[in-house]
Amino acid sequence: MDKPKYYITTAIAYTSGKPHIGNTYEIVLADAIARYKRSQGYDVFFQTGTDEHGQKIELKAEEAGISPKEYVDKVAGEVKEIWDLMNTSYDKFIRTTDEDHEKQVQKIFKKLYDQGDIYKSSYEGLYCTPCESFWTESQLVDGKCPDCGREVKPAKEEAYFFKMSKYADRLIEHINTHPEFIQPVARKNEMMNNFLLPGLQDLCVSRTSFSWGIPVDFDPKHVVYVWLDALTNYITGIGYDCDGNNSERFNKYWPADLHLIGKDIIRFHTIYWPIFLMALGVPLPKQVFGHPWLLQGDGKMSKSKGNVLYADELVDFFGVDAIRYFVLHEMPFENDGVISWDLLVERINSDLANTLGNLVNRTISMTNKYFGGVVTNKNVTLDEEGAAIDADLKAVTENTPKNVDVKMNDLRVADAITEIFTLFKRCNKYIDETMPWALAKEEDKKDRLETVLANLIESIKVGAGLLSSFMPETAEKIFAQLGDGKVTDKPEILFARQDINEVMKRVEELHPHVEEKEEVSDEEVIDIEAKPEITFEDFGKMQFQVGEIISCEEVKKSKKLLCSQVRVGSEVKQIVSGIKAHYSAEEMVGKKVMVLVNLKPAKLAGVLSEGMLLCAEDANGNLALVSPEKDMPAGAEIC
Repeated sequence: MDKPKYYITTAIAYTSGKPHIGNTYEIVLADAIARYKRSQGYDVFFQTGTDEHGQKIELKAEEAGISPKEYVDKVAGEVKEIWDLMNTSYDKFIRTTDEDHEKQVQKIFKKLYDQGDIYKSSYEGLYCTPCESFWTESQLVDGKCPDCGREVKPAKEEAYFFKMSKYADRLIEHINTHPEFIQPVARKNEMMNNFLLPGLQDLCVSRTSFSWGIPVDFDPKHVVYVWLDALTNYITGIGYDCDGNNSERFNKYWPADLHLIGKDIIRFHTIYWPIFLMALGVPLPKQVFGHPWLLQGDGKMSKSKGNVLYADELVDFFGVDAIRYFVLHEMPFENDGVISWDLLVERINSDLANTLGNLVNRTISMTNKYFGGVVTNKNVTLDEEGAAIDADLKAVTENTPKNVDVKMNDLRVADAITEIFTLFKRCNKYIDETMPWALAKEEDKKDRLETVLANLIESIKVGAGLLSSFMPETAEKIFAQLGDGKVTDKPEILFARQDINEVMKRVEELHPHVEEKEEVSDEEVIDIEAKPEITFEDFGKMQFQVGEIISCEEVKKSKKLLCSQVRVGSEVKQIVSGIKAHYSAEEMVGKKVMVLVNLKPAKLAGVLSEGMLLCAEDANGNLALVSPEKDMPAGAEIC
């Protein structure tokens, strides 16, 4: 009987520079899912790779004084080194500069042109080079790119366009009839409400203002623009042929079971990509999961902010599996996760050194001390209390694989790991309940002691087996120490406890430019530049009221803005706020907040805002909504 197939992909990493730990999270997440599916008997094909064309790379190569190909070869090598360092078990690493990929992209472009889905026209707009995106004036935020906040420049050029609207109704129907297609559900709602239902614009799919791309073979002054090139890797990498001569691998694994991507590129994967596939007559992928971001300290990682963490440096401090554990366990299903040196040390000490490492060490040490490393489960309980304790441990042990399976099928990886560590915590509690050291003092309780240790070993093995998808090296070490019949003579320390002061001292030595915060008192205070005095009459012109946020969603084409519907008395106001880095749309709903309600309405990124939510800001730019100390009704006046 053939194994069920499972095809999983990551987004391909853009080769503009070395990937940071936030980028690396995705490949580790995909690897955990792939390993788990293999453990469940699936025939898994796991693809990742690099996206290597575009104006941004052409400019970076020029700055470096090398050719674009030399530049992407170097960065692609760095990406692959980090993916390998993190012990990821991908089956294929595709590069969009691969000859077979480029050939198929040219054939795909020609086919779509010949069947009337692509046409030639010209584009005029405001262009952001880092994002490689065109914007209209109304879409800008403070005159700058709504995605990255950088300067935009007027641009006009001849281009080919794809008729997106031709397939929009068909895509809407597919999304409505396949609720599992876009996950989490909040991402689906965003795509439907912000892009599909208002109507799709035709998409620019070629460029003439730069040359580093795949040439349009029938019009060589054009190169294929980023998304039609990059997205097709998911089919070209497994042998799709536009002429119909698909490989055996493509026929076996397509459609993909899961495209795993960052939430910032969900639109391209759930709107552009399925429409391209519809035009090609290729089945759509089964599911696209837009995972949240891993943020460092006070926001998204940025080289300009100097807050970038890299996987190789973190591994050098703590080891591969400690970093795998952290990024997988600390990332919520929908909301952004946070990584910092303090948090890393805390989790390593509490979860890995104490809960897991100490459990394995104690169990092996006691097995050696009392039974020479060999125990047999004699199922001796002595009394009803002992029987109940054993039964509870066995129930947790038996239920953990089922619970993990439920979580993994829903892609709730962090929750699956929590289930495994719940088992390890139960094992530690079992040691405290049974007190093996006390049993060892009485000869007539030797069989009970042996039963206790055998129960522990069996439960730890179940946990280690489940852990192998997430921390493969650690699971292997645990099995090696527990042995097959006899435990190792001397237990190996799985995770050493970390001293945060020593860690930060080492960080300081590596990054001397990082400055410590100046301590002004036991409680931090902030001084800001004073504004001109106002009169009571001036203050009286401003109307502040308590508002209740009844719904909230992300603003399309903006990485900063959230759009909230705020109930103020009997009225509902729409308010746009630049707080997406600090609150998710889901977190906003239900909050009581302070609202400036008589602010003149204005458009932000093309969305009308009818007021302002008041926030406090600390010295690091962290924002917190201002809320009434006690519960007050929506509409209550603030005076």
